[in-house]
Amino acid sequence: MDWGTELWDQYDIIEKHTQSGLELVEKYVKFVKERTEIEQNYAKQLRNLSKKYSLKRSGKDEPECRLSSYQSFLDILNETNDYAGQRELIAENMMMSICIDLTKYLQELKQERKTYLMEAKKAQQSLESTYKQLDSSKKRFEREWREAERAAQYAEKTDQDINATKADVEKAKQQAHMRAHIAEECKNDYAAQLQKFNKEQNQFYFNDMPLIFNKLQDLDEKRVRKLAQGYILFSDTEKHVMPIIGKCLEGITKAGTNVNERNDSMVVIEQNKSGFERPGDLEFEDYSQGINRASSDSSLGTPKGPMELLGKNRSKNFWIFSKRSKLSPSTLPPFSTPPAPSPANGPPSPKFGRDPLSYCLKEINKTVKPRISSFRTLRRSKFTPERLTPTVTEDFGHLPPEQRRKRLQQKLEEICKELQKEVDQSEALGKMKDVYEKNPQMGDPASLASQISQTSQNIERLRGELNKYETWLAEAGGRGDTLRYKAHTFNNNGAHDVHSPDGAHSDESTPDPSQAIYAEFDDDFEDEELTAPIGKCTAMYNFPGASEGTISMQEGEVLAVVEEDKGDGWTRVRRSNGDEGYIPTSYVTIALNK
Repeated sequence: MDWGTELWDQYDIIEKHTQSGLELVEKYVKFVKERTEIEQNYAKQLRNLSKKYSLKRSGKDEPECRLSSYQSFLDILNETNDYAGQRELIAENMMMSICIDLTKYLQELKQERKTYLMEAKKAQQSLESTYKQLDSSKKRFEREWREAERAAQYAEKTDQDINATKADVEKAKQQAHMRAHIAEECKNDYAAQLQKFNKEQNQFYFNDMPLIFNKLQDLDEKRVRKLAQGYILFSDTEKHVMPIIGKCLEGITKAGTNVNERNDSMVVIEQNKSGFERPGDLEFEDYSQGINRASSDSSLGTPKGPMELLGKNRSKNFWIFSKRSKLSPSTLPPFSTPPAPSPANGPPSPKFGRDPLSYCLKEINKTVKPRISSFRTLRRSKFTPERLTPTVTEDFGHLPPEQRRKRLQQKLEEICKELQKEVDQSEALGKMKDVYEKNPQMGDPASLASQISQTSQNIERLRGELNKYETWLAEAGGRGDTLRYKAHTFNNNGAHDVHSPDGAHSDESTPDPSQAIYAEFDDDFEDEELTAPIGKCTAMYNFPGASEGTISMQEGEVLAVVEEDKGDGWTRVRRSNGDEGYIPTSYVTIALNK
């Protein structure tokens, strides 16, 4: 069944129906456009939300960043940002595959429909013109035939009139004959016009209009089919990114499961543990037994100076921090060299030589009584220079022992990384120099002298700092396991040694005092050419690795993590076959070794 056969007389209905179909396409395009705007606004708000709560660069070294709950929150923010990117992708694909495509197709449909309607109008006008000609010839035939009848009646009447002359009768007959001839011609013309009109009418109703209606039917069906594809694309566009959205949601779930409250508690302990012993009990001071009121060693431990006293007794507010009795520093004996006791006081106490600070406090306790303060009071108090404020020193001596060891170890790791970079650069310059010497046309070896000299100076400077911090770490009781291992990594392929950048030992070099610290670990590690992996990562997406320094990977591939992301969005990884390179951090899920 088609429109040309069944709807041959419903031109107006067909015209209205096709126009309504085009309006539906326009309405759907507008609907999709508004949907894309909603998706874009949603993605923008998600990105702003993620950016608002993301950690600033200045706060990445905060202690809270090491907590698993905080890291999981940052992972959730990253996954939210990736989720926003997928919403943007949905909006972009909908705009390209639906809105733009349907809009272009709609213009073509309008132009095609307009052409078909113009053909229908032309056929209608042609039929109407033929009908007008038929009607005109019919009216003329009718008029002439009546005139011929009147002329025939007049001639017959004249012929019967006895008073009419022969000439009048002959004239009337000639006039009747002429009118009859004209009427016959009009009759023949009318018959010809009628035949022509019937032919054109049959052509119009059985050929021209059915063909045009069938074309309009095909056009409308194509429009419906294209619109149905647009409906399907509306769903498929979102289905296409659902796997990635699912991975984002899985990442958020994984971030929740990665939270370890016990590890967070251990991190808090590790970050804030001072290493001091708890203060002992205060001895009873019996004023009835004279003035011999010696202070107990267990009450204050055995601090070596005022800085350690500050770090060790944070829960106590002794007289030197009290506002009630301010004594100028000049009235106090220096802690480093206690004053010699007067003969009147008798021989010095055994505690005096071992703990001069306890002796000073014992003497002052005769007049000023210590007062225990709360943690809140001590935290709010401002330690001015008069109150023995600890100054920040290069060896971190102002910190408690445990925190000092950690800071020294961190500093050593930073120096080792800088030293490794300088050693690598020195090796590269040496190889370049050899190439220039063998092939002078490639470059002048003398042009590298300044760079080689500067690199050698940097290496010597960093090694000096390394030895200095290793000595301080040994004094603080640190073992330096990690640093000894890193020191081996400087000896790349035997090209460089710890003592000389050119790989040869210097006769003037002095023995490294840190070697004694690492002697007990010499059998535990072997020289390694490759840096030990610090974790593993699994690829979430494919990455071609086309640019220099990068490495390709496939979705689901497991790689070893060699170097963490330094904030530039790239992580260094290694395959099992030894290939190394950088990959985007957001393309993988990373699990670092504990």
